[in-house]
Amino acid sequence: MPATPRRATLATVAASAGVSVATVSKVLNGRSDVAPATRSLVESLLRQHDYVSPSPRRGESAGTDTVEVQFDDDINAYSTEIIQGLVTAGAELGVGVVVSVRRDAARPGSWARELAAAGRRALIAVTSELTSGQLTALARARVPLVVIDPLNLPRTRVTSVGSTNFAGGLAATQHLLGLGHRRIAYIGGPATAACNQARLHGYRAALEAEGVVVPPCYTHFGHFRYQDGLKYGATVLDLPEPPTAIFVGCDETALGVMEAARARGLRIPEDLSIVGFDDTQIARMVSPPLTTVRQPLREMGSVALRTALRLAAGEPIDSHHVELATELIVRGSTAEVTCARQG
Repeated sequence: MPATPRRATLATVAASAGVSVATVSKVLNGRSDVAPATRSLVESLLRQHDYVSPSPRRGESAGTDTVEVQFDDDINAYSTEIIQGLVTAGAELGVGVVVSVRRDAARPGSWARELAAAGRRALIAVTSELTSGQLTALARARVPLVVIDPLNLPRTRVTSVGSTNFAGGLAATQHLLGLGHRRIAYIGGPATAACNQARLHGYRAALEAEGVVVPPCYTHFGHFRYQDGLKYGATVLDLPEPPTAIFVGCDETALGVMEAARARGLRIPEDLSIVGFDDTQIARMVSPPLTTVRQPLREMGSVALRTALRLAAGEPIDSHHVELATELIVRGSTAEVTCARQG
């Protein structure tokens, strides 16, 4: 997090408005004995100074401490695993977990103030793309931040929790190479996402170690969604020389690729091998069960919550970035390539 700016006080706002501290307090408390023009001026200056009411100290309120968990998009199978880890850890620690989807990031100051005013001990953002304005607003509101799988890497040091994405991409591709595949495509998430870049680099490193050249038409980037699998799966499978295997950046997208293959009369794994990433419940439920790279999503949620609470308490943390180990889980969606397919 950036250096915490000095917090605006009632006296700061009162001096700017040319009124007494008592008048500012009346405006904050909704008192009616303030002239409309004065009220409007004070409210404007409260926003301008990013004023946040002091949160009650621990023990002063009978309520349970709460941590906000925010997603930038709809909840999916990946999100559910993260939430389960957070909720389980919250129950153990006596902390409430509030889940929300942030739709409007245009006013970071108001967003951060609302979090502080609601008494949130900290914010955990999941796969979020953060701006310097948002980071500054959170620092001013004194809301500690932990990011799970950040989509971008801001210049400011941000505390984050992720997994060994490079190692996961490497293991997935090495598995396919070990089955004899040489025409291996990659369908991932946003091109600039840190986790996607690491998985892509692992994929490329495994292929380069075997002297396999990746055609540009074999790599595609979407948004980790089922529709991306349908779209880019169709794109690579319709090539004059289609891949015999596809490494996909998340399980949900992998299901889209499987459907694109079925629509073309291809059998999995006899005609096409597919590896996903995450090991969510859908990987075990799909037919055939999906070979995938397991991210310890529930553990990532638990670590993020415990780290956020340490930051909120002003305690030191061991590292500003924690990576938990991935593991390749082999199931029924991958098989050895035949000479006819590879040729």
